[in-house]
Formats: sequence, C-alpha cells, structure tokens
Amino acid sequence: MRRIVVGVDGSEGSLHALRWAAAEARQHAATLDAVVSWQYPALTTMPAFGVLPPAEEMNEEARQGLQEVLDAEGLGAGSDLVARAVVVQGPPGAALIDAAAGADLLVVGTRGRGGFTGLLLGSVSQQCVTHAPCPVVVVPPPARR
Repeated sequence: MRRIVVGVDGSEGSLHALRWAAAEARQHAATLDAVVSWQYPALTTMPAFGVLPPAEEMNEEARQGLQEVLDAEGLGAGSDLVARAVVVQGPPGAALIDAAAGADLLVVGTRGRGGFTGLLLGSVSQQCVTHAPCPVVVVPPPARR
C-alpha cells in the first residue's frame, strides 16, 4: 500500500501542505500519515517553567490537537481517505525523517515569508530534503493576491 507522510504543526504553511498531501493521497490511493512532534523546552530546570506535565499528557494534547486539525480538514472519521494521526516526541525534522521510513513521499510546508527569504528553506524543510529516505515535496504557500 502506498503511504504519504505530511508534517503538521498548525501553521498556515503546514495546513496548506496537509491539503496538498491529502489530494495526492486520494489521487494515488495512498494512506496519509499526518505527523506532529512535540518536545519539552530545552531549559526545563529553570524555575520559570514550573512543573511540566507528564509526557503522556503532552502526547495526548498533541494527538487531540492534530485530530482536530484532521477533522476540520475533512480527514477524520467518515473521510474517503485513510488519514492517521501520528504523534512523536522529539525535534520535528528528526520526527518527520523517521516517520518517512518506508513511505513513498514526505510532504512539508514552508513559512512563506516572501521576498528573498521566501526562497530559502526553513531548518525543518532543509533537514527533510537533505536526509529523508524518500522523495520530498516542499509545498509553497498559496499565492498572495
């Protein structure tokens, strides 16, 4: 069975990538794995952070948020497409590269800042393009009018 992996972080760029990946998955009768990653802040020993929730709670919150996005995009229960919510603890680039193992395609969005900086890939997109085990599509933002 074909499988497409897409990174979803809730940004407009990732939502555009999700829509593109869903259309591609429908066209090729592929399963769509929507991946979100989360991680604790790097400075968790600082008192400013207080008590951080347990990993299970952080994971569940990420899963619920991703499922809400899938539902809002018509990719939840009853969809004509098999779309799975995949939650990974860790940095987003590594999470997407790992999730893309055995996939036919990895799809990521861009921030779309425009001008010269809009021509540059973000760090996650760059990691994916450089290290993914499958072809990668970087979906640009929709054209602004």
